[in-house]
Amino acid sequence: MEFNTNEHQHLRYNPLKDEWILVSPHRSLRPWSGPNGNATGRSCAQRASGIVTPQYESTYVFTNDFPALLEEGPEPPESDDPLFQIKAAKGTCKVICYHPHSNVYLTSLTVEEVVAVINEWIRQTSELGKRYLWVQVFENRGSHDGLFQPPPALPDLGLDDLNLRKYYEKHGRPMLQDYVQKELKKRERIVYENCEWLVVVPFWACWPFETMVLPKRQIQRFTDVDDAQKVALAHTLQALVAKYDNLFKCNFPYSMGWHGAPTGDKFGESHPHWTFHGLYYPPLLRSATVKKFMVGYELLAQEQRDLTPEKAAATLREQSEKRFS
Repeated sequence: MEFNTNEHQHLRYNPLKDEWILVSPHRSLRPWSGPNGNATGRSCAQRASGIVTPQYESTYVFTNDFPALLEEGPEPPESDDPLFQIKAAKGTCKVICYHPHSNVYLTSLTVEEVVAVINEWIRQTSELGKRYLWVQVFENRGSHDGLFQPPPALPDLGLDDLNLRKYYEKHGRPMLQDYVQKELKKRERIVYENCEWLVVVPFWACWPFETMVLPKRQIQRFTDVDDAQKVALAHTLQALVAKYDNLFKCNFPYSMGWHGAPTGDKFGESHPHWTFHGLYYPPLLRSATVKKFMVGYELLAQEQRDLTPEKAAATLREQSEKRFS
């Protein structure tokens, strides 16, 4: 099969920013029928592709019917022009169902059920990490209601790795472990903590109620999380989402995900400069209907915020760890 830029996935190089953009033209063929009005809450047995999902009682994983990345595809031709560089992009996209009922949120699951979700995140990281350099575990909550504007750009993971490495080489310690210890001492931006995990509004946060989930013990990847950390993480995630929901008495929308050391051919290597961590990016600003938009200045110049991270952390910290009813 001959490569066609209008049909096949590929990466395009942006020489202004020294970064690659994923182009997935095949996704334009995916169907869209509007928001799901499933009143029963039971996850739909028949998906948009026509494939029937079997009955399941815990977590369930399937390959996305209309993924941004495919495992196979024709190779793009090489280009000698530095301004028009294209290279192959291959991967896979999995969907993880947390519970048989789609209207059940993390806060209403049992701790054991949340641990099952965490175990599935870890299993996918382990299995896919054998084949791919990066496994991105993420969740979008609320986007189907039109409530969320995604961040203007994904983090540059190569730059993250470089900066973490530079700090480690200069100070002899992982940057984010130093950060954990200093936030524990200052206590200005802490939202929640238990024996294993710390949640803070980062000193450098951009989104109004952005948070970072950090381990108190140094770990490099999701696959390093032990049983005690899993249980404590389940409590952490439930408490954090409850605080979010309680803030404006709504199902607080967010995009969240996890970052850790590279996988693939680097899976067996130690990367002591890396600290595994989670990031939550919620858009709401002053109420359930008022959200922050990244517009002219933020998109073209630099990220900006009005509400200080310290005030945001104090507001979240005051919220109950049990969701409103």
